[in-house]
Amino acid sequence: MVQEWWTDFVDGFTRTAPLTVPGYELVWLLVGAAALCVVPVLWRFFGRFVTIVHELGHAFAGLATGMRVTGITLRMDQGGTTQGMGRGRAVWFGFWGYPAPAVVGAALVWASSQGWGRAALSAALVVLVLTFLFIRNVQGALILLGAIVVVGALVVAVPPDLQGQLALGAGVALVLGAVRDWWNLVSVHTSRRRELASSDAFILSRKTGVPAAVWLLSFAVVIGLSGAAAWLVLRVAA
Repeated sequence: MVQEWWTDFVDGFTRTAPLTVPGYELVWLLVGAAALCVVPVLWRFFGRFVTIVHELGHAFAGLATGMRVTGITLRMDQGGTTQGMGRGRAVWFGFWGYPAPAVVGAALVWASSQGWGRAALSAALVVLVLTFLFIRNVQGALILLGAIVVVGALVVAVPPDLQGQLALGAGVALVLGAVRDWWNLVSVHTSRRRELASSDAFILSRKTGVPAAVWLLSFAVVIGLSGAAAWLVLRVAA
């Protein structure tokens, strides 16, 4: 059994036929992705995966600028933090949280349309396992373990062609999840100001002197461009 799982995992890095998405499939894909981000019981679980990608966005941005990532915490309320040390660019590190799910989502949509959706899932499994090394709390370990189990099951138990379609749907859902998270952040700045200390936009404004509204807008621009790119890819694949 273990040998079969390992074989499925290794085979997952191969390319399959590029996806085509007929109109009716596109509708169902959008409905399913929207449901993950709108239906409360589904968002309770999928939102935690969006948070993982959010925190990995900070982590990879920090690593890219020479910072040393010292730990990641994830919470059941869909919150999280990433700690880093070193001379990296703190602003760059702080920026790439909220836009990260949208950028990753657009990349997943493109990869799936080109036949690399299965490989993207296998790569995601590797990243999630490695992320476990940086988790610093019990809730985070449980959340990440759940994500590893789900993605691992998709890699070893779902037919290759269907894996590509699921990766495509996950990409769209991540873009929509980024929109929902951004809107939640806006509400922190408008109606839940007691939570401002946890806002990336507020923290960046304190570090740079640039108003938080500018950071909120910049997050929105990157998320919007990622969504537009994903939509163009879907239209071409239709």
